[in-house]
Amino acid sequence: MVNNKPIGIFDSGYGGLTVFRSIFQELPQHDYIYLGDTARAPYGNRSFQTIHQYTWECVQWLFKQGCPLVILACNTASAKALRTIQQQDLKNEDPSKRVLGVIRPTAEVIGDYTKTNEIGVLGTKGTVQSGSYPIEIGHFFPDLKVYQQACPLWVPIIENGEHDKPGADYFVKKYLEQLLAQSPDIDTLLLACTHYPLLQEKIRQFVPANIQIVSQGDIVAKSLVDYLQRHPEMDDKLTKNSTQHFFTTTDDTADFDHYAEIFFSAPVKSAFAEIKC
Repeated sequence: MVNNKPIGIFDSGYGGLTVFRSIFQELPQHDYIYLGDTARAPYGNRSFQTIHQYTWECVQWLFKQGCPLVILACNTASAKALRTIQQQDLKNEDPSKRVLGVIRPTAEVIGDYTKTNEIGVLGTKGTVQSGSYPIEIGHFFPDLKVYQQACPLWVPIIENGEHDKPGADYFVKKYLEQLLAQSPDIDTLLLACTHYPLLQEKIRQFVPANIQIVSQGDIVAKSLVDYLQRHPEMDDKLTKNSTQHFFTTTDDTADFDHYAEIFFSAPVKSAFAEIKC
């Protein structure tokens, strides 16, 4: 990979693989490195400072692997670390490199899905507390009403392989009821965590049929296509051999591969990445 210039895709664990899957479908010719910081996951309940530290360490590791462009396929990292990385860290590291997130691309289009101008955002505690979605959505759709609900148990349920089991029903229903109780006019639910698409079938069972459920993979993928078209100087840097490499910060790569296959919908063979703090 020394001579390759792949697109780096980062997540605290497995969820970013749902975004990677959509990106690869849109841009299969590119080279990719996926890094899951599974040794330190989940990020959702950690402080801004800790999330920034962990995210920046992983971004720097991807830079060292040759990635000139890194996608934070993690809502918590995008909410709590992206701004500092873009405005401060990159200036010291290498201003020619780019780090993009998943919140802005979603905010740019989410208003197109609703007829009532009221949407519900389901996310981790960190994403909800950051207020990033109401702020970003307000820039593009100032008349949109945004209601949020933290779902702190959903990621552990998913990463322990219980997302399709009956035991998950109670917690799926609980958080949905809390969100929908905030307004009877919510007609769109945004899954503001890249893990949550694995719960989509269960979510569908507990919400009215008229409510749309929006996941981020396709939105982020199409936004990246548009970004590379608008920035041909970046696209020209990226190598295009259709390669995929997967890395995890836990040394149990077999365990990572098992769960990663569920998220990526294809076999995954990973290697250990040592992130030096």
